[in-house]
Order: sequence, then structure tokens, then C-alpha cells
Amino acid sequence: MSNAANDERITVYSDYVCPFCFLGRESLKRYQETRDEPLEIDWRPFDLRSQKRRPDGSIDTSVDDGKDEEYYDQAKQGVRRLQERYDVEMELDLAVDVDSLDAQIASYYVKQHYPNDQWLDFDVAIFEALWQEGRDIGDEDVLVELAEAAGIDGDEIRSAIDDETLRAELHEEFENAQRAGITGVPTFAYDDYAARGAVPPEQLERLVEGTSGQ
Repeated sequence: MSNAANDERITVYSDYVCPFCFLGRESLKRYQETRDEPLEIDWRPFDLRSQKRRPDGSIDTSVDDGKDEEYYDQAKQGVRRLQERYDVEMELDLAVDVDSLDAQIASYYVKQHYPNDQWLDFDVAIFEALWQEGRDIGDEDVLVELAEAAGIDGDEIRSAIDDETLRAELHEEFENAQRAGITGVPTFAYDDYAARGAVPPEQLERLVEGTSGQ
């Protein structure tokens, strides 16, 4: 892992249950591969289920979030178009029955306590477990397995998920994203500029390299 002070960073707001976040990260990976210098990911969590989440963190499925059958049909079509464009295998189109809160808590903990490369391995594993393997990333045992495969202590993950202080910090991160004007994910931010959605690599290149020095 490079620790150079001048390493560039792109901020990425995302939620693991968002298929466009998975596809957007594929686009970002492809852009990163074209660069001579590393581009570090500064991940910021975002809760797509916030409108349905009870104070205890559980989801109230009876809450109307305005997403009807037509919305989901259009979302599926969008996912399939991008899947073909990026030539990415996906087991699922949508993950409406999966809650990512514990996965985000685990990822938030790892990001704070482990090297960035190790966090990235865990982060990618969560995305792939859901979207390419169809696994339930809301299952603590699944998260522990993914963490241990990335060289992370599984007991630490269990403790993190049960840590109410950490849960409160994550909720504050969600609120920080809203205060920053983030209304949907993925959102890629660099030097006060932003691009929203699973945008192609060339658009990410314009975001980063077109804004440098402005």
C-alpha cells in the first residue's frame, strides 16, 4: 500500500444494497487501471433504507417510500444495460429484501482500524458476495467469513456489529452525507465536483483529471 502524501483520493458515497453502486465501483476500477498514479477510495456510507428504518435500526416494510413496481422494473432494466456495458456477471438485479446496515457497520469499523488495502478487499468481497453470489450480507456469519478471508479478526466484526457507539457513529455519517447534499448513490466526489450514478470510466476521468488545478 502506498502511503505517499500526494496520493489522490476520490470520495465515494454508496450502499452495498445498491446495484448501481456495485456497477459504479466496476467503472471506477477500470478508470483506476488507466492511471499512472494510485487513486485511493474514500468510502462514505449512505443508507438507502433510511425512510423505512425504525429507531432501533430495523426496517418497517409497511412504510411507503414511493418506489412502486414500475420504479423497480425501470431499475432492473438500467442494471441489465450497465451489466452488459461493463460485461459484469451478476446473480441479482435488485436486493430489496437485504438490509446492509450490519455490513456497513462492519466496513466502517474495518476502514477505521485496518490498512486501506485490507478494507478495500473486505469492501469488494461484500459487494461480490451479494451481487455475484447472491448471499445475504445482512447475515453476521457471512460478514465474519468475508472478513476472515480478508485477514480480519472475525470476533472483532461480531463486536463491531453489537457496538451501539459505533452504530451511532455510522448514523451520524448517514446524516453527514445528507447534509453534504447527497440524495442518491453512487455519488463520486472530487475537489468540490461530483458525478452521480454508475457513470462510465471516461466520465470519472473527466471528474478527476478535468477538475485538477481548477
